[in-house]
Amino acid sequence: MRKIIHIDMDAFYASVEQRDEPSYRNKPVIVGGSPQGRGVVAAASYEARKYGIRSAMPAIRAIKKCPHAIFVKPRFDVYKEVSQQIRAIFDEYTDLVEPLSLDEAYLDVTHPFTGPPSATLIAKEIKHKIRTRLDLVASAGVSYNKFLAKIASDLDKPDGLSIILPEEAEAFLRSLPIGKFYGVGHATQQKMEKLGIRTGEDLLQWSESDLAAAFGKAGHHYYYLVRGIDDREVKPHRIRKSVGKERTFAEDVTDLDWIRTFLTELAGKVAESLQRVGSGGQVGAGGQVGAEDRLGDDGQVDG
Repeated sequence: MRKIIHIDMDAFYASVEQRDEPSYRNKPVIVGGSPQGRGVVAAASYEARKYGIRSAMPAIRAIKKCPHAIFVKPRFDVYKEVSQQIRAIFDEYTDLVEPLSLDEAYLDVTHPFTGPPSATLIAKEIKHKIRTRLDLVASAGVSYNKFLAKIASDLDKPDGLSIILPEEAEAFLRSLPIGKFYGVGHATQQKMEKLGIRTGEDLLQWSESDLAAAFGKAGHHYYYLVRGIDDREVKPHRIRKSVGKERTFAEDVTDLDWIRTFLTELAGKVAESLQRVGSGGQVGAGGQVGAEDRLGDDGQVDG
């Protein structure tokens, strides 16, 4: 049986800022754009989250919720460097590391290079090394597949370590809200709830054929997931499926000719990015109206 760990850094961007600037510690820190413009919250410290501030929230709304919050511009070069230092710790145990973003990754420690044979003890060691070497805090989830390991890492944040054993999975999944299942987004969740599917217990009542009829190929995925079956491998080299560029304007733009010109320039920058990463493919340009509809308050960019 496989041993999978999911590591998720706690409020990563904000925690790095609090680490590097001691005066920010124990204070509500918001990493993102200026509340004077159309900035968006990229990350919020746990002190800021107490005021209801979440990633992807418009900065102007965040400052209303917490007027004394400290706004900090993102330093992505620093976050990337710290992420590489965290990755170096992972690499001490296994070469089967699948980064999902700068602040989270899967590790397959079924056959670790070093350390204890227990995935739980390895997770404890990794958390300890991240804290002592980098002065940062991570949460970890341990289980026998990726889905359950990721769910486990979110059970006891911050600084948590949770394990879901094979014999515990069935009961755990029965009580799990449907929105927590991998691959169930907001729209799918709404559809499921209309069909009376609100928990894993409800999902278990559906046959594989009925789920496929209602949700297409994803229906097969849901059928096995609720039974604790997730055969996805930890892939060290994930194929990048998309490259994008975006821009938020300080004021509303209504000149369609200007917008078309700007989108053409933006598409050109995307094409340059594709060339740099050695990818082919097509480049398309599109616009979005209503940023608050696109980025809901409960969206999560940074754990």
